[in-house]
Amino acid sequence: MNNNEINKERRRFLSLATAGAGAVAAAGVATPLVASWFPSEKAKAAGASVEVDVSKVEAGQLLTAEWRGKPIFILNRTPEQVKDLATLDGSLTDPKSEADQQPEYCKNPTRSIKENIWVAIGICTHLGCSPTYRPDVGAADLGGGAWKGGFFCPCHGSKFDLAGRVFAGVPAPTNLVIPPYKYLSDNVVLIGED
Repeated sequence: MNNNEINKERRRFLSLATAGAGAVAAAGVATPLVASWFPSEKAKAAGASVEVDVSKVEAGQLLTAEWRGKPIFILNRTPEQVKDLATLDGSLTDPKSEADQQPEYCKNPTRSIKENIWVAIGICTHLGCSPTYRPDVGAADLGGGAWKGGFFCPCHGSKFDLAGRVFAGVPAPTNLVIPPYKYLSDNVVLIGED
């Protein structure tokens, strides 16, 4: 071999090595740039919208998500549960949801966009505890035959129906809050945007 052949092979190797190092460096610079386009965990907690797939939530089942560091209740109510809501108006503090605690599109008897899917912030309006889901109709410790299922805050005894409306005579002063939300498809709810 002569020196020209050796130099050509070295040049080719050095060219390929330099190109490879340049590609790795470019990827190293591009990765944080692309990642910066997505909201951080801190930004999500501060208010970024959250998508929730409700396709696997069966009738009568509650799903809990998180938005802005708060629990979000998503309940797929059965037809019987929806029907029972109208029978409770006389037992509630604000049955028509007249207080400003929900978007205009949820000021209806079910406090929801879709009759069966109910979305609410799962924080009691008394002192900020998280109520438990009690779907058991007629629960003796919650009023017997008058109880059609709902949410019970064990901290101070506040009760809410399956639309998050507060019962009269309990410590909680107002209904559970409905966050802004919309449907991106039949099965995907975007919480945080109207």
